[in-house]
Amino acid sequence: MYDFSKLTNRFNTDSLKWDVMEHELPMWVADMDFETAPEIVAALEKRAAHKVFGYNIVPKEYFESIQKWWETRHHYSIQKDWMMFCTGVVPAISSIVRKITTVGESVLIQSPVYNIFYNSILNNGRHVLSSDLVYHDGEYHIDYEDLEKKLAMPQTTLMILCNPHNPIGKIWKKEELKRIGDLAAKHHVVVVSDEIHCDIVAPDKEYIPFASVSETNLKNSITCIAPTKAFNLAGLQTSCIVVPNEILRHMVNRGINTDEVAEPNSFAVTASIAAFEKGGNWLDELRAYIENNKQTTEAYIKNNLPDLYVVPSEATYLLWIDCSKFCTNSVELVQFIREETGLYLSDGLEYGKNGESFVRMNVACPLERLLDGLERLKVGIEKYKIKNS
Repeated sequence: MYDFSKLTNRFNTDSLKWDVMEHELPMWVADMDFETAPEIVAALEKRAAHKVFGYNIVPKEYFESIQKWWETRHHYSIQKDWMMFCTGVVPAISSIVRKITTVGESVLIQSPVYNIFYNSILNNGRHVLSSDLVYHDGEYHIDYEDLEKKLAMPQTTLMILCNPHNPIGKIWKKEELKRIGDLAAKHHVVVVSDEIHCDIVAPDKEYIPFASVSETNLKNSITCIAPTKAFNLAGLQTSCIVVPNEILRHMVNRGINTDEVAEPNSFAVTASIAAFEKGGNWLDELRAYIENNKQTTEAYIKNNLPDLYVVPSEATYLLWIDCSKFCTNSVELVQFIREETGLYLSDGLEYGKNGESFVRMNVACPLERLLDGLERLKVGIEKYKIKNS
């Protein structure tokens, strides 16, 4: 048994998430408040004890640990030749955008989606083209007619897929992934699948790797994976890019080496191997804890804040909350809640125009901290409604 109830103090640790005032409670960025698996800590301590931190290679054990994990956990066989180390999924995506597309072309996304996708596209002089997910009866689905129309546009050369999807917590089904893949291939659009959240799924759920669905998907895709979300290792800068297509792989390899994001620091590989070789039991208990936190949040909101609606979530530790019954400006709402209660949430507009009446809440924290956040949310919403009544 692992202890996920420990209230680790993260103030004054140069934490991006916890760079807040002392009375504030951050539940925004996708960073867990749990200490990582002790097996990973032990491996890092052993590495630190060596006391020499020169340049590093990526050993075969790194790739083998990923191969075994995906074969065992996700029923997908990855060949070693397909894999490349990268310092992170975001650096990988930005590098891929630069190498696979040219300035002025369009990169397709499915809004509301991870806000940094926009940065990777716009900062590199490409255009964001969104085939918005359709929100109906409290759930999301794909408008395939709109998706094909936008994939068919001559300037669309790349699609970034979020699988599972952040922020809505959806696990894409096999038939959905196949249909996306077929349409992309038909219109000569390469798919980059960001699968960083794949290991944080409900205990009774499984995600499906995009490339595993069909030969078409396999040959027309680039997959970005990492242990960083599942094991809370983002600060160690480690990820893997999987590219079965030899031509695409050569392009990606040149891209990440040109951008100098293909070499590991002294702890990245050690942490990754320990996570995939020894972190399974810890992760299974974590998933159960997160699922309990999700259910606790949904029940609390249903009983205390009936004007809010939590979109059903199968994956990630992030909840997408519909505030449209009383608010269409989530930027104003989250700012008000933070000023009044100290609770720091993400506004939905960050994830696209169709997210402006939503907020995103990170529930990957000890239950005691979660309950504090929910009480603050209740106070903040009630005060906001009074102010606007």
